[in-house]
Amino acid sequence: MDPSRSFIKDVKRIIIKVGTAVVTRADGRLALGRLGALCEQVKELNSSGFEVILVTSGAVGAGRQRLRFRKLVNSSFADLQKPQVELDGKACAALDVTSSQLLVTDSDFKDPNFRMQLCQTVKSLLALKVIPVFNENDAISTRRAPYEISFLANSIRVLADMEDPICRVLKRTELADGLILEKTSCPLGVLLIVFESRPDALVQIASLAVRSGNGLLLKGGKEAMRSNAILHKVITGAIPDVVGEKLIGLVTSRDEIPDLLKLDDVIDLVIPRGSNKLVTQIKESTKIPVLGHADGICHVYIDKSADMQMAKCIVLDAKTDYPAACNAMETLLVHKDLLKTEGLNDLLTELKSEGVALYGGSIASLEYGIPEAPSFHHEYNSMACTIEVVDDIHSAIDHIHQYGSAHTDCIVTEDLAAAEIFLHQVDSAAVFHNASTRFCDGARFGLGAEVGISTSRIHARGPVGVEGLLTTRWILRGNGQVVDGDKGVVYTHRNLPL
Repeated sequence: MDPSRSFIKDVKRIIIKVGTAVVTRADGRLALGRLGALCEQVKELNSSGFEVILVTSGAVGAGRQRLRFRKLVNSSFADLQKPQVELDGKACAALDVTSSQLLVTDSDFKDPNFRMQLCQTVKSLLALKVIPVFNENDAISTRRAPYEISFLANSIRVLADMEDPICRVLKRTELADGLILEKTSCPLGVLLIVFESRPDALVQIASLAVRSGNGLLLKGGKEAMRSNAILHKVITGAIPDVVGEKLIGLVTSRDEIPDLLKLDDVIDLVIPRGSNKLVTQIKESTKIPVLGHADGICHVYIDKSADMQMAKCIVLDAKTDYPAACNAMETLLVHKDLLKTEGLNDLLTELKSEGVALYGGSIASLEYGIPEAPSFHHEYNSMACTIEVVDDIHSAIDHIHQYGSAHTDCIVTEDLAAAEIFLHQVDSAAVFHNASTRFCDGARFGLGAEVGISTSRIHARGPVGVEGLLTTRWILRGNGQVVDGDKGVVYTHRNLPL
């Protein structure tokens, strides 16, 4: 039994991770909904005898707006064990719940004495029915942000420096004497992109639209509404007058989306970025072509010939570099010959020490005494993953095809023949050999940026950059030729240099 899972089951303690929009239980299976409903549910859990811990990713609003809280930036651990009830001006007095905010950084947890004192403090708070609210102290944290500004700026410069992709001649053919056909690139038209609460997404998408010459309608998450408005103003202000600032429009209300999805005579492509539910709802609500992916269930398969030190580095990066990303590993498949080996045991130990909750398929759960996964087709988007044991490479490929989402899958092996089998038979948008799934990204692929990752086969697949936002036109130049039943036309169909 995984210690963290046993802890939750036996002590009735629930750890709730609060992101910008959605909160989930530690096992990833219970979605509690938007922050507005969080506090009512926290109160209910607290009054039912559960010990609740909130872990926030910068959004302390849950504690500030609806719960009684104490800001304890300068408090001692003794103070933490004697919380006072102080109401924020916006606190809801009807909720008889007390919480204490604990500001921490990544480096704090490297100190064993700090961890021991913190553990004692949290236990004391819980005994008093006080809800600890953990929040990262961004002002002094040394942790690298998932998307650094410099990295974002460099990806935009790649777009700015690339050759103009519009009206580029892709192929020239002489159909007949004096009759020249050209295949050229051109914009798709008008794009509607619904994306998550990440302001960097707006910058990437808008830059790609400008570079590819497409009109753009943007609808970002409401949590980043003000950031999106400022970024939209900056970007449109930089667009030359000959193009016009109306090239990029910002949709500010969710209520407008259903009407926009009916405009199949105006909008040429919809790209939703977000949850499975969002993508499915949009696909079912419009006649406009939809490009994107509903799930990011990425696999890493460790073959029997793998270099286990390399495998450990790849798996840890694929899972822990940015667990919420759609290209993070969700399922680890291991060859049966690796069972109980020192290399695999070391890898699993390392995953646990990094804070990854392990769940198993029918074989792995028995072999390693870990909880059984709710489903193989499960996207955790958190520090958790599923492990299963397979007979061989063909079983791994069959598993990926049955339970995967055709996003990104990887094999770790020193057997080049096995690698080629995997690379050619796994039918996913991106397939890797001895490299982390996290490399499946438009900027890392050298595309400059991406509007998203497509698991569709039409018309773009994988990270969608500028080329994925273009289509083609045929330009024919002649000097009076007519078909006339092809009586007088001598077709040459000769390829011409560009």
